[in-house]
Amino acid sequence: MKFISALALSLAATTAAATGAAEDAVVAWQEEPARVFDASEVTLDAFKWQARPVVVFADSPLDPAFQTQMDNLLDEIEEVVERDIVLITDTSPNDGSELRTKLRPRGFQFVLIGKDGGVKLRKPFPWDVRELSRTIDKMPMRQREISGARSGG
Repeated sequence: MKFISALALSLAATTAAATGAAEDAVVAWQEEPARVFDASEVTLDAFKWQARPVVVFADSPLDPAFQTQMDNLLDEIEEVVERDIVLITDTSPNDGSELRTKLRPRGFQFVLIGKDGGVKLRKPFPWDVRELSRTIDKMPMRQREISGARSGG
């Protein structure tokens, strides 16, 4: 019985630490919205209803598609920030991050997650920020954000 109680306490502490780390990632993103996070630093649930995660997967940071995608995103960072996008990268397939396990990429993959936590887009090649912006701007939640900004609310 003591072992089970100790195990439960250990699991609760681990869960609290993970939740705290995830909340810290949200605070870090709010303070620095142009920051790029490593998949090991975040959970998708932490950003639910707050941000639109864009996860860029590759088998190596030297992958030309990965480098092109990150250049595209960082060159247009104002557009990225304006749409509440949090940038997350995972270039370590052997580490088995939560995001890699959940989204199951093969090689390079670009994944857009909505604020509701659902996968909105997957691309096996680099995507232009203009195309990404158009896709997000058509989403009902983004339409409400735009409408609220126009009406001053």
